[in-house]
Amino acid sequence: MLVRMLVGLSGPAYSLGPGDERDFPQAEAVRLVDAGFAVPVAGQKIERAVAAPVFEKRKRGGKHVVHAEGGDSADRAD
Repeated sequence: MLVRMLVGLSGPAYSLGPGDERDFPQAEAVRLVDAGFAVPVAGQKIERAVAAPVFEKRKRGGKHVVHAEGGDSADRAD
């Protein structure tokens, strides 16, 4: 049974810290869970790649640029 340790535990074949997961025989896993040393792991952990959010950077107070086509109304002759 796969369990996640809540406390540190070491033995002749392993040394586990809080948060470590290990597969124990059913009887030993139940004993660790009942004693409050571990919690059962529900299922397989699936690692997923997630892209970090990209924040748009804009400058404030830049130059006001007017295009030649359909630009400033002051350029038009009425």
